[in-house]
Amino acid sequence: MSTIQKIDRRDFVKLFGLASGGIILGCSVAADNKDFIPSEHITGFHPNLFIHLQKNGNITLIASRSEMGQGIRTSLASAIAEELEADWQYISVEQAIGHEKYGNQNTDGSRSVRTRLEPMRKMGATAKMMLISVAAKKWNIATTACKAANHFVINTITNEQIFFGDLAADAAKLPIPKEKNIQLKKVKDFKFIGKNLKSIDLKDFTHGTATYGIDVRIPNMKFAAITRCPVTFGTVKTFNKDKAGKIAGVEAIFEMPRLVPPTGKFFGMLGGVAVIANNTWAAFQGKLALDIEWDKGANENFDSEEFKKTLTKRVQKTGKLVPGIRGNVNTAFDASAKTIEATYHVPFLAHAPMEVPNATAWFKGDKIEVWAPVQDPQTARNELAHFFEIPIKNITVNVTFLGGGFGRKSKSDFVVEAVAISKKINAPVQVVWTREDDIQNSFYHATSAQYLKGSIDRQGKVTGWLQRVGFPSIVSSFKPLSEYGSGFELNQGFTNNPYAIENFRLENVKAEANLRIGWMRSVVHIHSAFGINSFVDELAFAAKKDPVQFHLELLGKDRIIEGKSKFPFNSKRFKNVLTTTADMANWGAELPKNHGIGIAMHYSFYSYIATIVEVSVVDRKVKIENIWTTIDCGLALNKDNIKNQLEGAAIFGMSLAMYGKISTKDGTVLQNNFFDYQMTRMKDTPNIHINIVDAMHEPPTGVGEPGVPVIAPAICNAIFNATGERVRSLPLSDLGMV
Repeated sequence: MSTIQKIDRRDFVKLFGLASGGIILGCSVAADNKDFIPSEHITGFHPNLFIHLQKNGNITLIASRSEMGQGIRTSLASAIAEELEADWQYISVEQAIGHEKYGNQNTDGSRSVRTRLEPMRKMGATAKMMLISVAAKKWNIATTACKAANHFVINTITNEQIFFGDLAADAAKLPIPKEKNIQLKKVKDFKFIGKNLKSIDLKDFTHGTATYGIDVRIPNMKFAAITRCPVTFGTVKTFNKDKAGKIAGVEAIFEMPRLVPPTGKFFGMLGGVAVIANNTWAAFQGKLALDIEWDKGANENFDSEEFKKTLTKRVQKTGKLVPGIRGNVNTAFDASAKTIEATYHVPFLAHAPMEVPNATAWFKGDKIEVWAPVQDPQTARNELAHFFEIPIKNITVNVTFLGGGFGRKSKSDFVVEAVAISKKINAPVQVVWTREDDIQNSFYHATSAQYLKGSIDRQGKVTGWLQRVGFPSIVSSFKPLSEYGSGFELNQGFTNNPYAIENFRLENVKAEANLRIGWMRSVVHIHSAFGINSFVDELAFAAKKDPVQFHLELLGKDRIIEGKSKFPFNSKRFKNVLTTTADMANWGAELPKNHGIGIAMHYSFYSYIATIVEVSVVDRKVKIENIWTTIDCGLALNKDNIKNQLEGAAIFGMSLAMYGKISTKDGTVLQNNFFDYQMTRMKDTPNIHINIVDAMHEPPTGVGEPGVPVIAPAICNAIFNATGERVRSLPLSDLGMV
């Protein structure tokens, strides 16, 4: 645990670090380090980097995580405001630049609230204590005779009150209270936490005044588009720029070499041919007019359909044993009344956020400034320092709103491109990817194949479980020849299988990477949840048991499994989301003709979730009618935001299940745009019903990602219930079912 330090108002270079679960939200820095002085907050009361109270009562809170529609700016601001007893009308939020002084800023893994809630609450509580101390001194009474409420400190003896703003100057002179003295509010006293809060940015979002990366404009800015090799890591052999150079607005054309990242770090950039223009459209048109001959390199012959066959053959043979074996599956299979086998497949997927990758950069000799929609500004900053040999203190990464991210914008290759071009042309520049660039030159969510074999005894109990899985690892993007799933990937639903099965064996097979791998929303849980939930449904049918009851039996006796984190697995909480969802969906009731219902449940990012989907199937065409989802995510910070994220996850999961597929031929991605990499449309949106378990006394867990993995298997199980046809390979569009 780090110490809490007094802030020097003149320098503002000391801040307190409140650590929670190993996450430190402020780092101590030397008082003579002038690089940490913020130019914008010179006066007022700022007990830490994240709070600034002015004399007029306005409070500016700093958001250190990226906002991409998940509502994190509102959620974390409300946590501070809660403990500070602030009036919400006085709150505004500013986005932090990329800097280590803010702690970890990587906005992925559904961990922002999980790791930041308690530290943010402590920051608000600390500021409140200091304001109360000042007021108590003015009244010459004990601090225990004071309370804070709605932006005032109140004298509980006389009912006098003092506005926060009138206490700011004196509060700024006080030492920071010791962390052991900080008291947090009880759940019953919450007025923001656990309620329904609308986004603090709602007006900007709905009035078109929010600044996304693509909206950035600075004086004398140029615009650039890049043609990249259609085969991953291919390079330019020759190019002719004559036609492109004649397009009005085009000012320069040049080759950009690939920047290869050091092993284990960063993302580099693909390279290609850049077209510089005085407007985006001219840059795009110039790009289309280029005549390029490519050296397609080692991945020229990559064919995703052939790779699917290869991966399928591999999982049907003995693989590399993953630690965690229990019992002996072969003995269980031999003694069983019945064995079931199945192979499942998920294709490559693209993140495809609505706002394409883009970045604006200005290389200024010994300084770099960037404006970009990035999920991980610190990695971007470190990467720029490495490739351009500029001291990191001279690099500023300004984080804009993100028009979606889903994991794509945690990879900063597009930022590196913008800086490289700015350096080359000696001017500020904005690089914008086209949708075709985004679909065809991305980091892709890996394909997978899974083979499962299970045994059932005469009572319909599962006695053995063998699972083999193969997928190209994300480690391949950082370390060559990483051809097996890493431990942290396999721990996402595979090694931590929640079912109480006596005989269990997991194997991993080789899966080389021929594309850049970059996990998307919910990461490997997309694979594990699809295979496991689909197979459990098959086992339930073979055992002639109701799927909900079968899941409950597989979970076994109520048990708590302690792990390395502060989030032990609790099977009782898992059962609760399952039975609650079944009640919501009126599971077991008679369905209309051609309708079916399916269940899936999954434990991810320390949250428990269950989803039931109702489909109708007419002439093999599937329509999603209803989705019911229950989540237990511990303390629910902002219920409106959680509901929004789970509704979005349902639509996201539908898109993956029904349309999601990236395929390659001769190393080239065949999809181009939303016409052949489709998304769920408004007309296809079902009725979505969300329930949030009241678990306010539990620590908060993940929300943004857990809703995705359960959707595809629940849909496929519902299709079987309606038609008797098993879907073991996604997407449904490949089967002519949409």
